[in-house]
Amino acid sequence: MKKSFFLAACCLAGSFLVSAQPVKHVVVITVDGFRPDFYLDSSWRAVHIRELMAAGVHANGVNSVFPSMTYPSHTTIVTGVQPAKHGIYYNTGPGERVYWNDSSIKVPTLWGTATAKGMTVASLLWPVSADAPVAYDIPDIGSLGDSVRERFSKPAGFVDDLRREVFGGADKIDYGRDVNVGRIAAYVIAKAKPNLMTIHLFSVDHYEHEQGRDGDHVRAAVRGADSAVGIIVGALKDAGIWEETAIIVTGDHGFLSVHTVVNPNVWLAQAGLITDLKQGQWRAMFYSVGGSSFLYTKDADALAQVKRILRELPDTVKRYIRVIDRKEMDRIGGNPEVAFALSGLDGAAFGNAVDGPAVKAGNGGQHGYFPDFFAIRTGFVVCGPGVPRGGVIREMNERDIAPTVARLLGLDFPSADGKARKEVFGGK
Repeated sequence: MKKSFFLAACCLAGSFLVSAQPVKHVVVITVDGFRPDFYLDSSWRAVHIRELMAAGVHANGVNSVFPSMTYPSHTTIVTGVQPAKHGIYYNTGPGERVYWNDSSIKVPTLWGTATAKGMTVASLLWPVSADAPVAYDIPDIGSLGDSVRERFSKPAGFVDDLRREVFGGADKIDYGRDVNVGRIAAYVIAKAKPNLMTIHLFSVDHYEHEQGRDGDHVRAAVRGADSAVGIIVGALKDAGIWEETAIIVTGDHGFLSVHTVVNPNVWLAQAGLITDLKQGQWRAMFYSVGGSSFLYTKDADALAQVKRILRELPDTVKRYIRVIDRKEMDRIGGNPEVAFALSGLDGAAFGNAVDGPAVKAGNGGQHGYFPDFFAIRTGFVVCGPGVPRGGVIREMNERDIAPTVARLLGLDFPSADGKARKEVFGGK
């Protein structure tokens, strides 16, 4: 896709992008594990996203939530509030609970607000979206399997139609290939021209877990996600709605390369605080999610004992651990159910083992860390009618995305704690 396409389609006038049409459609695309360097550094070859950046507004960094994980972050993107309010604290919680159903969200969503206003809404592979109030839906259902995903997809027969009309009668759709998700989005755009569409691409995250922040597979996955963005932009043009569409490419978290894994439950088991996790025989336990670990306790004495264990660790181990106390958790809107949390330092992540070495070698990449440093930030790019060309947001929060989308669509969304970014609206 040539750069001139974006410039012509967005109608350059002075230093602003203008259009004869107001925004009637918003497409929000998340690239799981999306980092600002993917569009700020041309070596990543995200040509379509960089064209959107040049034709619109971009952020140098977007602060995630805590933990900086896919499901809590994506829920913040569609609600404008932190996890303590929306209720999605992890991807999969203790006891292997998967947060996958829209009813788990405790606050209003963009989906429900737009649908209530008579708008057509679609969502593809978005976390915590099963049974969401949308017309078209293929939910991300974690580890529950394709049969569950298909059962909760809508409208009825949607996946069968896709297999037949988009994928040539294939028995199975590979949702892990971002270009396939792009093709599904193009089909929905042609068929329904949704006013609001949320789309989740997740292959980049997979390869960052495998290789860390960089690697041949990571770079190929970034190009694949970028190709999906190109397919979606092309579909908006073919449908005749590009000039009245705002398109956002954003993400959920950044990534860190790791070389060490800390298993804090080993210390608790050695101290007699954990007897059998599976049988619920514990007085204190850490629940680890990548770059962070969250402490659950059953009594005050157990909490005091855990604090003493951490204080008495040797400096060679303390170097990997940052304690996030309850006050700091409350400030960032973190899980209200835990006593405190740990965040990894110096290339460390966390595991849930209760035996074996407490500290061991690790590899690949992780996220989930306390989101107050650059490497764990995600990105944000927006282009559309009235969006200034070449605008820059130095720093923003994920909770700002929902009110920004709401303002683009003219929706009243008072439940959001974030703020619509004035940079997207010419400073107004």
